[in-house]
Amino acid sequence: MILKGTYTASEQRYADESLYARCGRSGVLLPKVSLGFWHNFGGVDPYERSRAITHYAFDHGITHFDLANNYGPPYGSAEETMGRLMDDDFRPYRDELFISSKAGYDMWPGPYGNWGSRKYLMASIDQSLRRMHLDYVDLFYSHRLDPLTPLEETLQALVDIVRAGKALYVGISNWPLEPLRIGEKYLREHDVPLLIYQGRLNMIDKKPMESGILDFCREQGVGFIAFSPLAQGLLTDRYLNGIPSDSRMAREHFLKSDRLTPELIDYVLKLREKAQADGHTTAEEALRWVLAQEGVTSVLVGASSPEQLAQNLRCVAP
Repeated sequence: MILKGTYTASEQRYADESLYARCGRSGVLLPKVSLGFWHNFGGVDPYERSRAITHYAFDHGITHFDLANNYGPPYGSAEETMGRLMDDDFRPYRDELFISSKAGYDMWPGPYGNWGSRKYLMASIDQSLRRMHLDYVDLFYSHRLDPLTPLEETLQALVDIVRAGKALYVGISNWPLEPLRIGEKYLREHDVPLLIYQGRLNMIDKKPMESGILDFCREQGVGFIAFSPLAQGLLTDRYLNGIPSDSRMAREHFLKSDRLTPELIDYVLKLREKAQADGHTTAEEALRWVLAQEGVTSVLVGASSPEQLAQNLRCVAP
């Protein structure tokens, strides 16, 4: 166990300048591999393991930690873990970290704990800051489009969150192209330009490319960060010999077993063959593919151990 206040970051954490990419036309540089807190950082997960993963990440130049209000489980607990990490280890390094959170999915009961109303977004950012023991986040996202709330209400809430000093930048996640066009224009005209779009992009789910979202972001100088770049483990060797008992698919929640088709297994076997020929792992090959797409700034990876994160970081090696 690492004692509180004993962590000292590696002096070599910024040795590899090639790890960073400019986020659109902004002044922000993000690591090409960012650490997502969607899984493995909740209240059900061992805190010391979360510490070990984040220490390894920061020691190797990963400055961007990505969260959302309802990450856990239970909801809110990933942000609470981030708060403990700030108090125990990262407070001296706050200005070196780029921390994001989001609101848009269900968080608390009743009509004000979901979607994209001003009421929900304003309450959510305040709750997130309390849980993470932060004065501000570097980036705050609308996590999904609300089909019933006027776009202007959601967008103005984002503008006002920045103007209140609770976030430095804003992002949009999971919005379709046409609302994204409206949102980018509104934010730009209100002097809070859209920094980044977060969308699911991997070798078997290319919707941001097929729908024109990635092209739009590139043309407008908006960054793009890909979540699920490994399709929650499908684009690795993990499921080639069945469903491991400790896997996400075994829990039949976020990843259903019906995704594991003969066609998918054949696709991953061919990917592994190409990866081995290139001297890479299957996962590394899949991450390299995402990063090679023009307009992509970073990939969000999860990790259940420092060793897994180390393997994924190899995707930015020459």
